[in-house]
Amino acid sequence: MSGAGPAAPAGPALPELREDEAPPAIAALYAALRRASGVPLVNLIHRHLATMPEVLPWVWAAIRPPLEDGRLAGARERLAGALPLPAIAPLPAAALAAAGLGPGERDALVALVETYNRGNLTNLILLTALRRALEEVPPEPAPPPPALAAPAPLPAPPPLPRLEALPPDLAAAVRGLAARHGPGSVVPSLYLHLAHWPGIPPALPGWLGAALEPAAIAAGREAAIALAVREADALRPALAIAGAVPGGRREAVLQALRSFTGSLIPAMVPVGLALRRLLA
Repeated sequence: MSGAGPAAPAGPALPELREDEAPPAIAALYAALRRASGVPLVNLIHRHLATMPEVLPWVWAAIRPPLEDGRLAGARERLAGALPLPAIAPLPAAALAAAGLGPGERDALVALVETYNRGNLTNLILLTALRRALEEVPPEPAPPPPALAAPAPLPAPPPLPRLEALPPDLAAAVRGLAARHGPGSVVPSLYLHLAHWPGIPPALPGWLGAALEPAAIAAGREAAIALAVREADALRPALAIAGAVPGGRREAVLQALRSFTGSLIPAMVPVGLALRRLLA
């Protein structure tokens, strides 16, 4: 375990429209996002934007072109390859067994982690591009990303648990992971999803070691932000922004984009890539 000290309470949950609660029009957008991104779930940022009337269709129209033409896949791989990570040794099979994973469950865990890696890299780059366009920040010169073929589809993950439905000890372990990201942090969906294997959330600090220290999370977040700006500015010409944010919600949308691209998503990108190495 780290010397991070007692965990602070995690922040309140963001309003969101879950996939199993989405009305038909939003459900159709969710399906389009899943197809175009190759991510078999809808990430929290989009579930949050769906609570703002008319906003998610506008966002989808803006980000759709680079998602569908392969440039986003190239930017995603370039960012992942450039991000520095602490040295992490692959996890022995015995450690997973000690955490309660049965035979064959490692593959399901690897697929879940890769789902979040693909989703977080996608959203960090695209939504940074959208945010900087709305802020009218002059783009930094950056080489265009290569266009890559869409990666193989990932299997659908198990349903996302609800924090309040977890046993108290498991909920406390999930909140403790979130607290490593700073006081009042929103609980990242990956940590909540890992609660499908109750032995993993309490074991994760020991498994990832320095990568889950608050200082390492902060440093990784800043490195991911800097790399994302480069990739986002290379993709900005491909965005298809049609007029103003609907319903006069420009500031609300910018606030959400700044929160997710400035803190929530870039902090999870290094953690997810570290987990990829751990499970290699």
